[in-house]
Parts: sequence; structure tokens; C-alpha cells
Amino acid sequence: MHPAKSVLFFTTTTGAGYGLLFWLGVLSYRKLLAADFTFGLISFGAAFILVISGLLSSTLHLGHPERAWRALSQWRSSWLSREGLLAIITFIPTGLFALSWVVLGENTGVFAVLGLVGGAFSMLTVFSTSMIYASLKAVPAWSCRWTPWVYLVLSLMSGGLLAAMLSVIGGRWLAADWLVLPVLFFVGLALVLKLSYWSTIDRGMSSSAQSATGLGEFGEVKLIESPHDQPNFLLKEMGFAIARKHSKKLRQLVILFAFLFPFALMSAQWFIPDFAAIFIILAVVCAGIGLFMERWLFFAEAKHVVTLYYDQ
Repeated sequence: MHPAKSVLFFTTTTGAGYGLLFWLGVLSYRKLLAADFTFGLISFGAAFILVISGLLSSTLHLGHPERAWRALSQWRSSWLSREGLLAIITFIPTGLFALSWVVLGENTGVFAVLGLVGGAFSMLTVFSTSMIYASLKAVPAWSCRWTPWVYLVLSLMSGGLLAAMLSVIGGRWLAADWLVLPVLFFVGLALVLKLSYWSTIDRGMSSSAQSATGLGEFGEVKLIESPHDQPNFLLKEMGFAIARKHSKKLRQLVILFAFLFPFALMSAQWFIPDFAAIFIILAVVCAGIGLFMERWLFFAEAKHVVTLYYDQ
């Protein structure tokens, strides 16, 4: 599939933003973060900017973005509609939680529970985003059991890294120290899930020209002549091809930047605590680079079954 920049930005930033909202709720519930105007304004500001900018960018990929609101009415059958509704609903508990933190200076008790509710809805929204792709059986690389898990765990991983970085910058060392083990766990889990996902899609499509035409019993089906003499929309959007050698190199870079470097940097602060802030900031930068590459590959390596018609 053609990796549209707007969708790459959308899926990466919203995942990190919702992940950050989740961890802010968890840290408050565990009383590891006291309510503070400046820290709350920066943290929730970062989370909401990531989420809102990502949601807005997703409309740029639509032919008529002004009609995007109409998709909300199809929630009974469409994961896209469910994602839109959940995104709106999530703003209610997270918005109230942010206001109680920043305006009232309170994030414990009922308000802490509100933060947990907002975190749960954040993860439901990320899950709905993943199911937009996982429900498309015509794209075998997406219609995979690993897709929702990868989206959820990468959201928790990137959100946890951002929460740790903000905690360090804000001098909240108790929260930053507590986050190290959960972040390391989700970085490791994300790597395992991503490797499992790649292993699954490398097996190729279950469909073939033989099965699509029903002529497999007579032998191998070959394309005699191309259906079109000029490139068309289907080939451009759904038949985007990436060379195997490039895919392999990019996967190696994803493993390094998205997983191994952040894991090593987050672990290094235990041995050199004086440079903990630098290590965590570098971990966030590396993860950001790696996750954009990971998401680009997620789209670039996927093929629609319609490409069988073009012998691709």
C-alpha cells in the first residue's frame, strides 16, 4: 500500500499521545505525580497536541475531508466510525482530569479514577485504530492477529517513554524511576510482537491467481497481457512495492532505533544515574525515528489482493 504521510503521522502521534494520557492516569492513581500547574500544562498539552494534530492529519488523506463527520453514524459496522466516536468520548474524562490537575491542583481520589477511565478509553481508541486495518481481509498483511497487539503495545511503549522524559525534565524522579521497568517491559514485548508480525506476513498471501480464478486444478495461471497499458489508481495506492533488500535493511533499522537503542538507553541510567536525563531524552528521539520507520513499513509491505489481477 502507498504510505501516505498524513496516515503515517496520524497513527504514530495519536498512539504516543494516547499512551502518554494512559501513563499520566496510572502515575496519578499510584500517587507518584503530585498535581502541579506547570507540569500538568506541559504534559497534557503535549498529549493533546499529539492526539489532536494526528486526528486532524488523518482527514487530509480523505477525498472530501469536510464530510469526515458523517462517518460517525456508521459505528455499528465501521471501525473507523467507532474510532471517531471513541476519540471524542475520550476527551471527556481526559479533559476533566487535565482541568482538575491544572486548574484545581488535584489529581487524587475521584480525579485519579477519572484519569484511569481516560487511560482506558485512550487504549480503546488505539485498539479501534488498529482494527481499521486488521478488519481488512483483502490486505493479508494487515488482517493479522498481531496487528492490534502491535498498535497497543507500541502506544504504551512510546507513551511511557514520553512520560519518563517529561518526569525527568520536570524533576519528578520518583515517577521517572518507577516508569523504567514498565517501559523496558513494553519495549521488549513490542520487539517480540513485531518480529512475530514480520514472520507471519513473510509467509505471503494465502490467495493466489489459481485460487482467485478457480482454475488451479488445471495448472498454474499466468497473466498473458496486462489489464491496462497505463498505471492506474489501484496500482499506485494498493500495489506499492518495496524491494526485499530495502525492506530487510529498514527492518534492521527499526529494530535498532525503535527497540534496542531505547532499551539500552533506559537501562544505562541505572549504571550512570548522573546522565539519566540525557539517556531518557535520547531514548525518546531514537524511538520516534524508529516508530516512523516501523509505521512506513507497515503500509509499504502490505499488498491488496487486487494486485493478483495484475500479476504482482
